[in-house]
Amino acid sequence: MASIKDVAAEAGLSVATVSRVLNDHPSVSPEARTRVLAAVATLGYRPNAVARSLRTDTTRTLGLVISDVLNPYFTELARSVEEEARALGYSVIIGNADERPDLQDHHVRTLLDRRIDGLLVSPTDGGSPLMLDAARAGTPMVFVDRWIRGVDVPVVRADGQSAVRDLVAHLYGLGHRRLAIIAGPAATTTGRERVDVFRAALADYGIPLPDVYTGQGDFQAESGRRVTEGFLDLPEPPEVVFAADNLMALGALDAIRARGLRVPDDIALAAFDDIPWFVHTDPPITAVAQPTGALGRAAVRALVDRIEGRTPRSVTLPARLVVRRSCGEPPATNRSKP
Repeated sequence: MASIKDVAAEAGLSVATVSRVLNDHPSVSPEARTRVLAAVATLGYRPNAVARSLRTDTTRTLGLVISDVLNPYFTELARSVEEEARALGYSVIIGNADERPDLQDHHVRTLLDRRIDGLLVSPTDGGSPLMLDAARAGTPMVFVDRWIRGVDVPVVRADGQSAVRDLVAHLYGLGHRRLAIIAGPAATTTGRERVDVFRAALADYGIPLPDVYTGQGDFQAESGRRVTEGFLDLPEPPEVVFAADNLMALGALDAIRARGLRVPDDIALAAFDDIPWFVHTDPPITAVAQPTGALGRAAVRALVDRIEGRTPRSVTLPARLVVRRSCGEPPATNRSKP
């Protein structure tokens, strides 16, 4: 693949001149512009999205790439990002990765091509070369909710570890001992973290997490349904299913009801990522709630600090356990743990 240096050599000009032509700088002579465009055509050169994002002019536009627009958590996150950006004088262009790394990188590349001032991303996996290149090239960037280990950019996230431990303590107190989890993708930081802390919390009570009680989901409803069907087919099904996100919890609920079973009489259900719908299910679902709006606002402020030359910082906000009635709680139960 041709590089900008190859174009410069073909045109007989400096890399700086080629860069000015590709960025429509007014100081370039017509002759130089003609030579560069001819070299681009000859070599089939495509301007690098990362390099093009390094500029001195601004568009007052931020890019946001979310993991799944159908997930109410990310819908609320996007809304809070847009509201805070507007308050600070920025517009937002949103890309939906649909939990697909290839689609995520497509949106990142497109946004950089659109000359955004900065980028907010909730990564679908931990190995995107494009985002590594963008970060190393100095593109203003903030990770929100999820992050990529080893990439030196600010991270704005919720710490769900204490809330998951609170959930396990709550379930243990209700007498449950056979607990299963529908885990998120191992390629995501949140997918790994939630199953790890769940296993560690169980171990504190001397409860193992057998492989048959660990199902691999993908943060989408169909995987929650599939994994729960597998749990229900076991000779000794779990007493509780903990879904590591809200859509997988809804899929689990569908699978339970399809068997003619009731929550929590036949099997209990809990979820990570509380959503407004959970209070309206029968019974209302016990869940770990993240401060979604605050996360979105903090992520925008961190990114704007980076864009405007201030030093941004990572932000970690606490999640909390919201106790309802899907795990066998008393009928009057509906409270949150601070």
